[in-house]
Amino acid sequence: MEERMSVLLCEDDENLGMLLREYLQAKGFDAELCPDGDAGYKAFLKGNFDICILDVMMPKKDGFTLAKEIHAANPEVPIMFLTAKTLKEDVLEGFKIGADDYITKPFSMEELTLRIEAVLRRVRGMKNREVAQYKIGKFIFDTKKQLLTIAGKSTKLTTKESELLGLLCSHQNQILQRDFALKAIWVDDNYFNARSMDVYITKLRKHLKDDEAVEIINIHGKGYKLITPENQE
Repeated sequence: MEERMSVLLCEDDENLGMLLREYLQAKGFDAELCPDGDAGYKAFLKGNFDICILDVMMPKKDGFTLAKEIHAANPEVPIMFLTAKTLKEDVLEGFKIGADDYITKPFSMEELTLRIEAVLRRVRGMKNREVAQYKIGKFIFDTKKQLLTIAGKSTKLTTKESELLGLLCSHQNQILQRDFALKAIWVDDNYFNARSMDVYITKLRKHLKDDEAVEIINIHGKGYKLITPENQE
């Protein structure tokens, strides 16, 4: 990685915590280890962390409570949960709180670092979404006004259409991961939200049909790709 990212690691298992900290440091991260939720929150307020990795079951303050307090202080910092729990309800609870990922013990160190790097890429993608205008072939997409314009004709997009098109634009000619889009816009990647996103993809295709060089294609098992004339593969 080009710069050392700072990780807040909260894990009450001393041996596992030290192992994770040493591994992350060896992989180029600055990692601060805290043994419980109270210590984790105090460290968060004092530090400047790029990502927080929280064990769910911790003394003094559990990971869910800590995550809520962290997001109250800074809603933009990404959070990953470490847990031995596999219940669907616990996973959903984590995502409802605003978790960016959820990894179940036992896991490999390599998997953890890959997931961390994936989350950090997603966060950068979300920041790219703040671009005021995108050129999509013959279209101009004004993200602030939620307007899609071609040949002087403007279409007002709904908020969900605008958010989804913004994500696609920030990944032009690249794969937009399906689960990332669901968590970024719909919070949960459940069946009903997935079907809802499919409907919005269909709507966006209709909005973009006036430029034959622009299309949104399905990438089986992965997500979608917005194909545009510039740098088209």
